[in-house]
Amino acid sequence: MRLDPFTGAYLTDPSGVWARLLADGGGVHHDDELGLWLITRHADVRRALADARTFGNALTLAPVYDMCPEALALVAEIDAPPTTAAADPPVHPRTRRALRVTFANTTERVEQRYGRIVRRRVDELVARLAARAGERVDLVTGFTAELPLLVLLDILGVPARDVPRIRAWADGQIALIWGRPDPAEQVRLAGGLLEFWRYCQDLVRRRLDDHATNGRGGDDYVDELLAYRGGDDAVLTVAEVSSIVFNLLVAGHETTAGLLAHALDHALSDPDRWRALAERPDEVAAFLAETLRFAPAIDGWLRITNRPVTLGGVAIPAGARCLLLIGAANRDPSVFRHPDRFDPGRPDAHDHLSFGHGPHFCIGAALARLEAGVALTRLASALPGLRPAPRGDRVFRPNLAFRAHRGLPVVVDPAVRSESRPAA
Repeated sequence: MRLDPFTGAYLTDPSGVWARLLADGGGVHHDDELGLWLITRHADVRRALADARTFGNALTLAPVYDMCPEALALVAEIDAPPTTAAADPPVHPRTRRALRVTFANTTERVEQRYGRIVRRRVDELVARLAARAGERVDLVTGFTAELPLLVLLDILGVPARDVPRIRAWADGQIALIWGRPDPAEQVRLAGGLLEFWRYCQDLVRRRLDDHATNGRGGDDYVDELLAYRGGDDAVLTVAEVSSIVFNLLVAGHETTAGLLAHALDHALSDPDRWRALAERPDEVAAFLAETLRFAPAIDGWLRITNRPVTLGGVAIPAGARCLLLIGAANRDPSVFRHPDRFDPGRPDAHDHLSFGHGPHFCIGAALARLEAGVALTRLASALPGLRPAPRGDRVFRPNLAFRAHRGLPVVVDPAVRSESRPAA
């Protein structure tokens, strides 16, 4: 069965493709064009995410197209060791332990350590939007892509002046790995990715120099990682510290930006729904859980089989690249009642797989929920009349894994409006 994530109707609404893949056979299909096994059912995707012995990560960050030689030469200069998404045992348990110890990953720790940063950044961006009353604004460039990156830079101790180029580098990595750029664009994006890696190396190197000069570091996350390392390569190498920073600046930014954009899209598609968020902020958490289920920021993820495996009655050989279709799994009718209905009141929303499952469960899930919850609550309260600008269908960037809005145009109106439109 064919899946084309780069053109056509899939860019606007992939649910029809997901439904056909789920209904046909055992929900496991080989796509000859992509060279990938498509795994769609909730139980099978959940099993693949949890079973690291069978489903490895060695090619998770490898493109699914043949990269041109010039781009390959640039990528070959990036000597970042696998630490998070692309790591397998024994490396992954060790680097994951470093993340668990140093990065706040529970609701309580996130609120304690990062809550003030998140609220300050949200309030700055909301005030900036409120100052543009009556204007047409793109929420992607003016809010959803900005907030998580600013928060991460505060946590990592990176200057705010670097926001534009880090955002461009992160977007470029996603387009290079999970998109299908032409050769000239591959070279440009690969060059940017190399610059990004060197930027992260320089950041860590400067902190090491500060430690050597002053006898101690600062109090941001890079310093915490270096303190955890304690100069011992058996704990973390310097290159692994740089690699963790490298990955956080992409994963921690793009996934939360996607969650925010999807949440605002679905909230603003119905004025009554938007006003309800302003009037009943206690319902924001349930709204976000349903957003994660219905419209995940990452709707597909790559694995490779380390040994033969049978799923849904279908035999998959060893060495096969698999695309775990998280978006489809989140619409599996055997798990979710009326799966194609956006329903923030549903009791089964938390069974989604949008943050993964098992050993690679998203380390930043609690931070993403905090950012999105504060952002929705404060934006709805400050601008209850915010409304979508006239536009066509939703359009997303062509990508195998990340479902990112090209734009989210709105009109900034602080007043509550009485007219309503059908929910999306």
